[in-house]
Amino acid sequence: MPPAKELTIGDLSARSGVPQSALRFYERQGLIASRRTSGNQRRYDRTALRRIAFIRASQRVGIPLAQVGEVLAFLPEGQPPTREFWVRASECWREALDDRIARLERMRDRFTSCIGCGCLSFDECALVNPNDTLGERGPGAHLLEAR
Repeated sequence: MPPAKELTIGDLSARSGVPQSALRFYERQGLIASRRTSGNQRRYDRTALRRIAFIRASQRVGIPLAQVGEVLAFLPEGQPPTREFWVRASECWREALDDRIARLERMRDRFTSCIGCGCLSFDECALVNPNDTLGERGPGAHLLEAR
């Protein structure tokens, strides 16, 4: 028997491994689309599986959903992401990901040296208060007061 052209939200959840609540959220955000039956039930085209895979893979590398949505907006309605689409998207995000990796490596290195020094000084600590920027605000517990 050939696979169904459309999937229920339960089928889509089971096939993608994404909870139904997340699928409804993705739909509200315009990342995936469904049609409604006469009984007001959602039906998803099978191409939604590829879109969800793209969304999840992008999230795993730290791309915010808003940016994922901006890129998915370039796809025509009902068209799944192709290999070429994935390559173009990864090229768009490569610089931002490289910057994030470099920033995390710097933080890791600072954190490692901070643990090793044991200074516990908020005045001098390069991790908590780089270049004593908090001192410029005057006396007080600025980190505790931040909202």
